[in-house]
Amino acid sequence: MNIPERWLRSFCNPPLSGAQVAERLTMAGVEVEAYEPVGPQFSGVLIAQITAVERHPNADKLTVCTVDAGSHKYKVVCGAPNVRVGMKAPLATIGARLPEMEVKPASLRGVQSEGMLCSARELGLSDDHSGLLELEGKIGTDARAALGLDEQVFVLKLTPNRADCLSLLGVAREVAALTGAPLEQPRIEPVPAKASARHPVRISAPDGCGRFAGRVIRNVNAAAPTPGWMRSRLERAGQRSISALVDVTNYVMLELGRPLHVYDLDKLRGPIDVRWGRKGERVLLLNEQTVEVDPSVLCITDDSGAIGLGGIMGGETTKAGTTTRNMFLESAFFWPDAIMGRSRRYGFTSDAGHRFERGVDFANNVDGIERATRLILDICGGEAGPTEDLVARLPERNSVRMRVSRAQKIIGMAVPAEEMQKCFERLALSVEREADAFVVQPPSYRYDLAIEEDLVEEVARLYGYERITAHPPRPAASFPKLPAKRSLHELRERLAAADYHEVINFSFVEPQWELDFAGESNPLRLLNPIASHQSVMRSSLIGSLVANLQYNQARKLERIRVFEVGRVFIRDPQAAEGPLAVRGLRQPMRIGAAAYGPAFDAQWGLAKEDKDRPVDFFDVKADLEAFIAPLSARYERAEHPAFHPGRAAGVLIDGQPAGWIGELHPRWQHKYELARPAVLFELDTEPLQRVPAPRFSAPSKYPPVVRDMAVVVDAGVATQALLDAMQAQKAPIVTSIRVFDLYHGTGIPAGKKSLAFRVVMQHTERTLTDAEADAARDALAGLLAREFSASLRK
Repeated sequence: MNIPERWLRSFCNPPLSGAQVAERLTMAGVEVEAYEPVGPQFSGVLIAQITAVERHPNADKLTVCTVDAGSHKYKVVCGAPNVRVGMKAPLATIGARLPEMEVKPASLRGVQSEGMLCSARELGLSDDHSGLLELEGKIGTDARAALGLDEQVFVLKLTPNRADCLSLLGVAREVAALTGAPLEQPRIEPVPAKASARHPVRISAPDGCGRFAGRVIRNVNAAAPTPGWMRSRLERAGQRSISALVDVTNYVMLELGRPLHVYDLDKLRGPIDVRWGRKGERVLLLNEQTVEVDPSVLCITDDSGAIGLGGIMGGETTKAGTTTRNMFLESAFFWPDAIMGRSRRYGFTSDAGHRFERGVDFANNVDGIERATRLILDICGGEAGPTEDLVARLPERNSVRMRVSRAQKIIGMAVPAEEMQKCFERLALSVEREADAFVVQPPSYRYDLAIEEDLVEEVARLYGYERITAHPPRPAASFPKLPAKRSLHELRERLAAADYHEVINFSFVEPQWELDFAGESNPLRLLNPIASHQSVMRSSLIGSLVANLQYNQARKLERIRVFEVGRVFIRDPQAAEGPLAVRGLRQPMRIGAAAYGPAFDAQWGLAKEDKDRPVDFFDVKADLEAFIAPLSARYERAEHPAFHPGRAAGVLIDGQPAGWIGELHPRWQHKYELARPAVLFELDTEPLQRVPAPRFSAPSKYPPVVRDMAVVVDAGVATQALLDAMQAQKAPIVTSIRVFDLYHGTGIPAGKKSLAFRVVMQHTERTLTDAEADAARDALAGLLAREFSASLRK
């Protein structure tokens, strides 16, 4: 929405600059997207009169013009077809700066040109370059000033609820309320009827059209030119001048927010009827688009059928043109719900539809008729008939009650009640005070005032958002308490994410499983088992998991990954009785997993050596370490009835035994008919559920230094012992030590083994030198030599 500043100040002229007015409007919620001049910048352009026109000696389409710019006469070569003697046009003299060029001396076909006569496009005013721009005014004056191009325009970006600001009068109301300047409303006096001509109107759809005012005006001169002042205001507001009658309706729409429409009275066939469309009806609109209506579209009709879309666009068949002599002027009120979305359905928009679907003042229909009648009579002449005002159904504007305490709570500060009343009075709202509340009667042009919160918003806007004290939230700066225990569900999700499938098995199992996999010769027996092979309570999950492997292998599955979370039942004389416990019996929750078959699923990206490699102890150990993270585990060599004697380990978490990991004993692999070795682990869930709170550790911005060292030690020395010793006595700059190679063979004496360690060093405040890194590595090597008789491998 473009609001020319001079036009606005004719309604309300506060003692503020245009930029200050723009700031006030924006801070009150009527956003001014831009405050800019009407035309682009140019200089050195004068009003000049053409005194002589001669043919160019060397070009048929060019002329040589003598132009008088007041203080000097110029010879200018021109190619405009409308050039003539006596015409006034803009002359860009040598050195003039136009929007896209600078005028310099030039010779056109051998004739020197002392400037350039300009079209509207060359001045950046429009795309019209069909001929010279004709001007009025004193010769020699600045063309920019004569055209009023230094006037500023407010470009508003309105929210849909502020339909009242889609007019000069509406914006002027806002400016008056915000600045306290007086509002000068246009004086609209009834135009007396000079004829008795009327045209019948019927409203058959009162739920679509609530009011219809009309007037017949005869013997108009529709070809009369639009006055320059009106054309200028329309153009500055973004409207193209079309004809005198159309320009008047657009002018009243911009001025009062009242859309109007003009019919050629002689083209109407019978009375006008406002009704809902009928399926199959078609209407040719002013934009030359033919649309098909239906019962959800409001139509303006006569005896010939639909002649326009109500509140959106008139029809081509009854439009008023320059040959119109008798006209019918329409000023109607259409309900927003009857207009909303209809134009978009047909793929276009209109100024009238844009206003009606947001809500138009239903009380100014007659004012719009009278204002337009006066302008038409002044410009086009004619004889006006009486104004007919047909009212069917208008909106009911219920009063809105606003509690002072409620408003203060929403705004966030104790705005005095007296200030609130002043805000309403500045908005020219009808207000009454009732104890601790205000009762406001919304005006007909403010559809956005319907509930208490709407009035609170008005108070906040007029009081000034910038005056409202900011109270940012100030919560206690405490780190949120993190759960100290993770759930069994989270443990299940972790294993499922590692490609393991959950199984659920019975807690009572075969007695032989307890003997084979748990070394339990006297298991807990059931008094009344459901089957003979399920007669004892399990003390380990391993037997059930081996049975799952056996079952799936029998069904031709080559790669199997399964896990189970469940209770086991262990005799313990120290176990106390409780709500869910039996004296002398522990029932810990455990989680167990089994891996069988190829280490990887078949895929094209696998290395050749990995394609058929079976899963091994270290594959499952890697799964276990990822599963228990951020906890870390130690592994100690140990014996277990279910596992291979040399490929099993006890798992310790925080130094306490937590479970077992190992490869299934070959005896049980053969007994339970498994074609390949299986690797399993079983852990208590209780230590896995305890997780430490995360600790922040600032990463170093300096590069790490890596040193590898290989040592030869006795084959019986545990690798973990070496790691523990180095971790206990490492230098502060050492961040990690890990083993990455084990070697037996050529070059290594019998009874010895070679272990390779990678030592990573990094400082948080500076870059390490090679000497520092070598010294830290040598210190570790010396430690291993003293405590384990290790020697560096060469």
